[in-house]
Amino acid sequence: MASFPSLTGAEIRAKFLNFFAERGHKVMPSASLVPADPTVLLTIAGMLPFKPIFLGQQEPEVPRATTSQKCIRTNDIENVGRTARHHTFFEMLGNFSFGDYFKKEAIAWGWELVTKVFQLPPDRLVVSVYHTDEDAFAIWRDAIGIPAHRIQRMGDDNFWASGATGPCGPCSEIYYDFHPELGDEHIDLEDDSRFLEIYNLVFMELNRDADGNLTPLKKQNIDTGLGLERMAQVLQGVPNNYETDLIFPIIKKAADLAGRDYHSSDEKVKTSLKVIGDHVRSVVHMIADGINASNVGRGYIMRRLLRRVVRHGRLIGIDGTFAAAVAEVAIALSESVYPNTREREKFIKDEIQIEEMRFLQTLERGEKLLEEILAKPEVQSSKVISGIDVFTLYDTYGFPSELTQEIAEEEGFTVDVDGFESEMKKQQERSQAAHEDIDLMAKDNWANIAKEIGKTEFLGYTQLSSEATVKAILVNGELANQAIAGDKVQIVLDRTPFYAESGGQVGDTGYLAIGDAIAQISDVQKQADLFIHIGQVERGEIQIGDRVNAQVALSPRRRVQSHHTATHLLQAALKKIVDSNVSQAGSLVDSDRLRFDFNLNRAVTSEEIQQIELQINNWIAEAHDSIIEVMPIADAKAKGAIAMFGEKYGSEVRVIDIPNVSMELCGGTHVQNTSEIGLFKIIAEVGVAAGVRRIEAIAGQAVLEYLTIRDNIAKDLSDRFKIKPEEIGDRITGLQQELKSAQKELETIKQELALFKADALLSEAQAIGAFKILVAQLPNIEAEALKAAAEKLSAKLGDSAVVLGSASEDGKVTLVASFSKAVNAKGLQAGKFIGAIAKICGGGGGGRPNLAQAGGKDASKLPEALQAAENELKQALGNF
Repeated sequence: MASFPSLTGAEIRAKFLNFFAERGHKVMPSASLVPADPTVLLTIAGMLPFKPIFLGQQEPEVPRATTSQKCIRTNDIENVGRTARHHTFFEMLGNFSFGDYFKKEAIAWGWELVTKVFQLPPDRLVVSVYHTDEDAFAIWRDAIGIPAHRIQRMGDDNFWASGATGPCGPCSEIYYDFHPELGDEHIDLEDDSRFLEIYNLVFMELNRDADGNLTPLKKQNIDTGLGLERMAQVLQGVPNNYETDLIFPIIKKAADLAGRDYHSSDEKVKTSLKVIGDHVRSVVHMIADGINASNVGRGYIMRRLLRRVVRHGRLIGIDGTFAAAVAEVAIALSESVYPNTREREKFIKDEIQIEEMRFLQTLERGEKLLEEILAKPEVQSSKVISGIDVFTLYDTYGFPSELTQEIAEEEGFTVDVDGFESEMKKQQERSQAAHEDIDLMAKDNWANIAKEIGKTEFLGYTQLSSEATVKAILVNGELANQAIAGDKVQIVLDRTPFYAESGGQVGDTGYLAIGDAIAQISDVQKQADLFIHIGQVERGEIQIGDRVNAQVALSPRRRVQSHHTATHLLQAALKKIVDSNVSQAGSLVDSDRLRFDFNLNRAVTSEEIQQIELQINNWIAEAHDSIIEVMPIADAKAKGAIAMFGEKYGSEVRVIDIPNVSMELCGGTHVQNTSEIGLFKIIAEVGVAAGVRRIEAIAGQAVLEYLTIRDNIAKDLSDRFKIKPEEIGDRITGLQQELKSAQKELETIKQELALFKADALLSEAQAIGAFKILVAQLPNIEAEALKAAAEKLSAKLGDSAVVLGSASEDGKVTLVASFSKAVNAKGLQAGKFIGAIAKICGGGGGGRPNLAQAGGKDASKLPEALQAAENELKQALGNF
């Protein structure tokens, strides 16, 4: 056994950060899992928050930094729980140099950290270098004193590249040796049962161009990563990352809920418990960082992780919902470092509970679909469920393959596991092919243009027109020296009053003019500190170097400003009236309306809507000034300014303060006084995703337009009904009641007719052994009436099985089955029986053992279906 101190995960994190803080590194907080980089769905590496610095687009605040960065990766999700150290959520400890120190210092400090601070024995450490990196090899051998045979030269795995182009460089890694007794003769660092990579040092010293040429960077950077979970495994002396204090308490909670002991369980159960422990950790942090379950993007990743939790809970015998209880342990473990997990505890648990309940229903649907697959003729004859069917159930409906196999075995079927694995491999290949690496080069190369012409100066907070010089022109996406009438253009100026789309606010519209030439601007976007004016040249010619007049369209800008400030008032009102924990989940601000998405697990009531409108209109009438200041972000947070989840802020932030009402970090344009808004009106409140509501509203001139339309509608209805506008509601209520009564009366008549027709069928019942069966067709009877008739007939016949069918005029088929308890006791269940019969008519269905309903599409097959039902009942009951 190795002799070194056992440290908790928290102690490892603290010692790492303190070590580099003592060496001049600024300790920076973990960035959100929602990255500022739009090309990456989630924060997947410790270096990602520093991407603009490594690219050269942004100057670093400090020359050295150190972080403990929370990360999520799902490209190896199938390995989670099956290997010792694959995770979706993990913490990457890192130290970074932005053109300051380089290889010598990074290697020396890395070695000092692992051998002096964490006290790992040098004879249990092996290092790797890129095979051509002689500098790193020499530093390890001569300065650190590692024997040459314990410095392994590696190939391309030890060369880090952000993508096809951009900054790159060789790596050097430190490995821990679990079995030094095997000796140094055959060191194979790919043997992960013996060697564990614990620290990776990236020497970012080169730049790769589009032709693959490598040239030295002007500034050499250091990017390192030490996996917290891996170091915890080593220092805590446990066989895998999951049994560390960072994860195992979560696993134990899940095991307790399943009534199992982790250590005495078989490997399948252990794997499921590890998956639950890892994924619950991921889900807690994703929701805490403002991610909501959805069917796209990062919301889909979160939903997929949570569904895997539910599936594995079911596999180890947990019935019903449980994930929220497990999440409590994950929150307790993380709150000291990531307090937002506790601050958003209620929302996290509510979101998990809702998603879990929904997926349990999905599982039920999957079981029904599996029944249909088992009923296929080809499956009945071969007794094998094809791999593609298993994969479809898994991939499309979220139905676990393990559960498919379990049910198949119970029914006497087998599963084409190889075929399923083949389909899974194809999916993984598609997924990996679609996986985006961290690409530091902007897609359209705006970064390179910015380097040549400099950033755009924004004047639009105080000016709505200005003179400016044309610095770049793109015509139909290609760089050009000039643009003529008819050309669709993207124009960059040295300075501009136009606001570029950001923070939910749309870009300004307007025009650029010089002499007789004019370009209409329909949108403005921002890339790499450039304001890109998008539009079309209407007449004349515009050239690079022209001094143009840039004019923002005044009316749309003022309407947008009203809507943006109204959005801030809306968030403040929601926090005051509905729930103080309400937080923004997205927004859109344009000249016609505002849209505000927020986290809430219920609808906003009509009474609350009225209170919100009243409160906001009171604030407008009170004429509060908007005080706008730029200050350090720490000062803004200390004052209580609200930041939006997922937004990345610099060291200096812009604060919009409406005293005693609202204070938010915001780069948008706003009214100077709330009275300029005029009037505020909510026009819709809806749910857009689990736990996310949306309010759409209008302000100022848009309210007048909205009320004019509503007034015209009211006048039209008044004329039609020949009543006063205030009487419209009562008239509509009266008409609804009349219609409801007429429909109820019609339904009663239909049921009475069905029962009358049914009574005439009693004489057609057949005695089969100790039972009576009745199978018949009734023309054009609706489902509820048919069901009532079947129940009544079954009651009158005693121990019986009744099957009735009906076809509507539009060709739709309804089938019902009513079985007595005595029939159920012989193994016949109405739900399964009628569902199988309905397939003959091209449909399906099911229900309870005693009463069930099914449907079909092919009315021509109804007689055949009823005959099949009669034959099966006679065969099943004839022996009793």
